[in-house]
Amino acid sequence: MARQIKIFDTTLRDGEQAPGCSMNLQDKLEVAHSLSRLGVDIIEAGFAIVSPGDFQSVQAIARTIRGVSVASLARALEKDIDAAWEAIREAENPRIHTFIATSPIHMEFKLKKTPDQVYEQAIKMVKYARNLCGDVEFSLEDASRSDPAFMYRVIEGVINAGASTVNIPDTVGYATPDEFGALIRNIRSNVPNIDKAVISVHCHNDLGLAVANSLAAAQAGADQIECTLNGLGERAGNAALEEIVMSLHTRGDHFGMATRIDTTQIYQASKKVSQATGVRCQPNKAIVGENAFAHEAGIHQHGVLANRATYEIMTPESIGLPHNKMVLGKHSGRHAFEERLQYLGYPVGEERLNELFEAFKVLADKKKTVSDRDIEALVGGYRNIPEAWRLDRYVINSGSSITATSVVRLLLKDGTKVERVAIGDGPVDASLNAIDKIVGGDDIRLEDFNLAIVDATDTGTDAQGASHVRITREGRTWNGSGVSTDIVESVIKAYLAALNSMNYELEQERTREEA
Repeated sequence: MARQIKIFDTTLRDGEQAPGCSMNLQDKLEVAHSLSRLGVDIIEAGFAIVSPGDFQSVQAIARTIRGVSVASLARALEKDIDAAWEAIREAENPRIHTFIATSPIHMEFKLKKTPDQVYEQAIKMVKYARNLCGDVEFSLEDASRSDPAFMYRVIEGVINAGASTVNIPDTVGYATPDEFGALIRNIRSNVPNIDKAVISVHCHNDLGLAVANSLAAAQAGADQIECTLNGLGERAGNAALEEIVMSLHTRGDHFGMATRIDTTQIYQASKKVSQATGVRCQPNKAIVGENAFAHEAGIHQHGVLANRATYEIMTPESIGLPHNKMVLGKHSGRHAFEERLQYLGYPVGEERLNELFEAFKVLADKKKTVSDRDIEALVGGYRNIPEAWRLDRYVINSGSSITATSVVRLLLKDGTKVERVAIGDGPVDASLNAIDKIVGGDDIRLEDFNLAIVDATDTGTDAQGASHVRITREGRTWNGSGVSTDIVESVIKAYLAALNSMNYELEQERTREEA
């Protein structure tokens, strides 16, 4: 029987720490639900002490998500551990994840502590956490560059203090697979009470070895792997969940290990993270990249048509990616559209189905055929957030020799229509300036904006553009996405989506404060 490996997902904590990957509360809840459907064992929901927003998101996930452990990171400090516990205490299976650095360079220059001081703090704080929570994980930051003898001592001590999981991070991606595998084997051989705790690993990808190191550690005896969807994370990122899971799944004959992950949910979970963060995977990304199951060379196409196994070691269906595309167009009915949504993994309620079908028919009038990617983009553009502002219409006057002018009319949630005109450096800038006049956005800043074709195989002039924007206000960040065959319209929709997310989150906070 295959040995079970626990999957500890830290997309919402370490993944969000990647530059430009911040998510708001609604984004995090949606990603957490995707992770739950995916079947991860532990969701690290955030770092509760970092900010009120992080605390609220960890707490919301702990209160909402069931069937999975929910963890919060905490430094080996009482105030951090208190905040973590307060945030996760309502989880079905709460876990406090506390850490301290153990490498000479970190102890000397960052912590400015002696090894004995670090040891004492680690033991004291694990005991403190264990008195609050029955499930405590302890991480030795920068373990791969730590003195082995000191590391063994710390591990033995924290297990005696109550840690049920001990995490061995390759914090700066320094180790190689043979070194990291040997490190885990040596821990198993030199820590007397190691059988009383789960060995976990957390590998970064600075040298592109995070997945290889994680798998080597599992082969050496680690029972938990910490990873992120799409490999997100600080610097070059973390070990990619989808690559680890599909390696174990596809090469079960070699590894003899398995996870409880529902692999058919991988594709949708990956897309949800891309949508929430605005960070797209590179086309050649293993497992979830646009080209992962694409075959352009004639000899490859011939081989796949003869037998898919010639060039596909796993099937698109195994990760939830449809292999065959049903052609949908303006003559397609509601039933066919609903079936396609179901097949793509988007079961929706009646009200949302009506909204999506209406948007589909509008799109189908503009395009000859609507691809699966187009449908996914439509679904991504409709979020369960009340719309304080909705685009009614806009008119652009722009050219190379005149100042761009935009007239935008928005529909407010009370049914009122408000129209404003503004100038700008091009049609997009003018349109967003007009929206700011309506919503009172003098203190709102457009932090980031990107545009891409929804379907990379769609080369026609009617191809949909997918825009993603990130806005900031008073140091806080919100994301929004929009799709349209008109580029300016896609940006306007994305900007409004971000504004509606901001408005909804601030209204929720005001309601909680008043209560």
